[in-house]
Amino acid sequence: MQQLPLNRTPSATVFPDWIAHDTPLLPRTRRFPLLTGTIDSHPLRSRVALWMEVLQDHLTRFFEESDRGGRFREDLWDRPGGGSGVSRLLSGGQTFEKVGVNRYTGGGPIDRIEAERLSSRTLPEGEIRFFATGVSVVCHPVSPMVPIVHMNVRYFELEGPDGERLDHWFGGGLDLTPTHPFPEDAVHFHRTLKDVCDRRGPSLYSRFKEWCDQYFVIHHRHGELRGVGGIFFDNLRTEVDGTMEVEELFSFVRDVGFSLAPAYGPLVEARRDTPWGPREKELQMVRRGRYVEFNLVHDRGTRFGLLTNARIESVLMSMPPVARWEYDVRYEPGSFEMRLVSMLRPHDWASGVPPALADQSHDHNTSPPQGA
Repeated sequence: MQQLPLNRTPSATVFPDWIAHDTPLLPRTRRFPLLTGTIDSHPLRSRVALWMEVLQDHLTRFFEESDRGGRFREDLWDRPGGGSGVSRLLSGGQTFEKVGVNRYTGGGPIDRIEAERLSSRTLPEGEIRFFATGVSVVCHPVSPMVPIVHMNVRYFELEGPDGERLDHWFGGGLDLTPTHPFPEDAVHFHRTLKDVCDRRGPSLYSRFKEWCDQYFVIHHRHGELRGVGGIFFDNLRTEVDGTMEVEELFSFVRDVGFSLAPAYGPLVEARRDTPWGPREKELQMVRRGRYVEFNLVHDRGTRFGLLTNARIESVLMSMPPVARWEYDVRYEPGSFEMRLVSMLRPHDWASGVPPALADQSHDHNTSPPQGA
């Protein structure tokens, strides 16, 4: 394990111009250097893998600066059967108890049943191999007033016995899991993501938001949502989906990756110093428990990692360092715990705070403060 430097400036000889595509989501001071060259001169697989490196560096710096003291440690690893990863973990920080920013690139043989489940096409006889590259982020803050955030962007290919690319697609998403009821935080988060989607098409946000609301469901908890959602998309292919050409899909995924900082950063700044006490911390622990339940029981990424012999430390990176499971948890009507529960179902957050939630009290400090 090695400690990363706090400030890293990309070399002007490394990144081609398509990485620095114009986006209002990436501050100009952090735009990556422009080089000459065309997109078509770089195979898609190589370009996506290179951009994932850039995104991991960008997000590493964002979380270090947002934490105000914490530093990431880096772990380089190889996957048996092919591929490698770079795991970065910040733990015990000033603001964040645990942040993982992981990247993987590579592949290998894949079980035919799993390949057929993933593919939209009929696969030929013989060995099927996969290639995947992506960045995964999960952040568990110290304060229960700061929400959990999760992001994943990924690219996937299936290859036939002769190395021919049989199928390929993009996936990803960004979602928020509050552990205290601040509905205005959900509004900001969703409006940021809506802006990202609206630049590509007027129907994308509603489509990907609904997909997110349908995906992050803890079914064994009577349909309870893991959080307040965001956007989620998978298996985006030009040939099947038809909404965007492949280069537009790649550009959209880049926008999603760069949207984490403007969607989440203001929430960290607004809530990091809000007082909290034992009761607020207890609710955070219970919600973390629900987070674990979803990830272990329902999450497709966790299942795929376990089935493909991925590095277990990286597969379980999303787990919080501490969580609780209380027996038969019930909350008093009108309590801030119940206000949070009322947020955990689909709402039209982009239109503003729902009237039913706006009418509720914002008595955030209901127990003697012990946190900062």
